[in-house]
Amino acid sequence: MNTPQTADPFQDTIAAIATPPGEGGIGIVRLSGPQAMEVAARVFAPSSGADPRELASHSIHHGHVTDSASGAVIDEVLLLLMRAPRSYTGEDVVELHGHGGRVPLQAILSAVLRHGARPALPGEFTRRAFLNGRLDLAQAEAVLDVVRAKTEAGLRAAVRQLQGGLSEQVQGLRVELLSVVAALEASVDFPEEGLEFPEVGELEKRIYRIEEELQGLIRRAMEGRLLREGATVVIAGRPNVGKSSLLNALLGRERAIVSVIPGTTRDTVEEEFQIGGIPVRLIDTAGIRQDPRDPVEAEGLRRTRGALEQADLTIVVVDGSEEITPLDVQAWTEPQDPRVLVVNKSDLPAAQPTATHQDRFGVPPLLTSALTGQGVEDLRAELRRLLGGDAEGEAITMVGPRHREALERAERQLITARNSLGEGLSAELVSLDVRAALSALGEILGETVTEEVLDQVFRDFCIGK
Repeated sequence: MNTPQTADPFQDTIAAIATPPGEGGIGIVRLSGPQAMEVAARVFAPSSGADPRELASHSIHHGHVTDSASGAVIDEVLLLLMRAPRSYTGEDVVELHGHGGRVPLQAILSAVLRHGARPALPGEFTRRAFLNGRLDLAQAEAVLDVVRAKTEAGLRAAVRQLQGGLSEQVQGLRVELLSVVAALEASVDFPEEGLEFPEVGELEKRIYRIEEELQGLIRRAMEGRLLREGATVVIAGRPNVGKSSLLNALLGRERAIVSVIPGTTRDTVEEEFQIGGIPVRLIDTAGIRQDPRDPVEAEGLRRTRGALEQADLTIVVVDGSEEITPLDVQAWTEPQDPRVLVVNKSDLPAAQPTATHQDRFGVPPLLTSALTGQGVEDLRAELRRLLGGDAEGEAITMVGPRHREALERAERQLITARNSLGEGLSAELVSLDVRAALSALGEILGETVTEEVLDQVFRDFCIGK
């Protein structure tokens, strides 16, 4: 028997498989909503014989899920009950822990759907946690970062945000801005009390301090992106300078084919590893040539330049046993910063002193030998420094693209407010700009946010989260 659904889709009772597809020891079907226990009671028979609807919150019970039509046992399960508001979603939550496998889990899910639940939307459990005040929006987004963490450092940073790391900082900025608004508007709203317009210089200083904190959070957006998505590091240079050997040395294993014949690498070779807790996609590229006529070499060069455009960091390799060539200079000038200059083959007699490379390229080089391993650890340390991986996620704030856009908007509004103060504009106009900055920061926490934004935030979540 199906129960009638409410007009508000986020007040329905929802259900979904909460564990990944495939075979496993345990699989979980999760329910949440006002009728979660009522629906579960229609399919679950406790071994104790108790009425499922009278079970205590935060308790576990053995029993079986049965087919109500035939009475056949679908699976042997454990039922976990968490009554509102002490649950993940803030609603009544029931979990049925059965055997991990596609067929038994789908059968359990089908049973609860037949008895009044509806299929959950992607991320709907976490969305309900946000709507019910269990999490703010920044914390809700961190749930996905925890699930998708690629390294332990990324996991630590995501957990820190889930615990309110970013939220606390944003909330602190909002408190400071509210005090600025109060000072501005008090002089307008209560002139009879003799309140004068606040001292302009002091207000400008207060707003500027908040701008600086916003800028710090914006800078950390790169660190958060690298922990979340990983960094792309490209090895570039002319043919036969040891790019493939250097890739193998950084990885600590033979991944790329190495040959004394120039031009062995004609396509990009990619591999993943970690530096300072940051997941890195390391790309070895075809050697940079001058107008290659071979169509295969031309395509390799095109792919090299495509990789350079996507690079977060580029390692430019030159051969220390040979004179600097125009192609070496071209390889150095094509990528954008940050770049690292590596003079490879340091185990061979140097053709030029290190000072010559520094004068020619404008930066001190790192000396390496992919053959002996000399300097490879120094290169790893430099990559770690440039990628910001030294903190290993302990102090990194996971500022995402949505957060960054809101922070930048808040910063622009505060700059306008500060300029307005300097130009002697009225308190009302200055207050409008400060309030706009407050609204932008409120979007990060979900205090001022539209349904469209919520749909966008939760669309990438899995169905059962």
